[in-house]
Amino acid sequence: MIAGVDEVGRGPLVGPVVAAAVILDPNRRIDDLDDSKKLSAAKRQGLSDQIKAQAISWNIVFISAEQIDQINILQATFEAMRQSLAGLSPQPEHALIDGNKVPPGLSTSAEAVVKGDQLKASISAASIIAKVARDEWCLEYHQRFPQYGFDQHKGYPTALHLERLRQLGPTPQHRRSFKPVAQLSLL
Repeated sequence: MIAGVDEVGRGPLVGPVVAAAVILDPNRRIDDLDDSKKLSAAKRQGLSDQIKAQAISWNIVFISAEQIDQINILQATFEAMRQSLAGLSPQPEHALIDGNKVPPGLSTSAEAVVKGDQLKASISAASIIAKVARDEWCLEYHQRFPQYGFDQHKGYPTALHLERLRQLGPTPQHRRSFKPVAQLSLL
């Protein structure tokens, strides 16, 4: 059994980084799996529901903005990947990690696959469920702070987000260690 692992949310200025691990059932094919960024929100949602219903196992892990600020985004990403893999039941025999680095301390053997979310179905599946989970977090956070437009930019440093950040200051979930947010405290 092979697990695919991917993360979303390394670049945003707000909220968690999210990693997912998925073991697909080879007897239950899921069509149209692709890099989550290439799919519409509606297509991602439908595929996420199908993946969760048909996979042998899946797990999603959120690492908070506070922890990102404490250990840095790379280490937070690695921790999310470790936890997402460790939470699978049954445990995989091997893991395919999207990107060019394998996080240290994984619970199984693993290899990095550059552009894995485009090349390996299990990584695509992980990419999709992680993106849907993080987007849902952004929409919920938007309800608390609608003036920031999290429903539109999902926390990425768009012109709108940067403008609102300058006007309104950071929310409790903004990553204080990220330059655009950190610079506000220097003003």
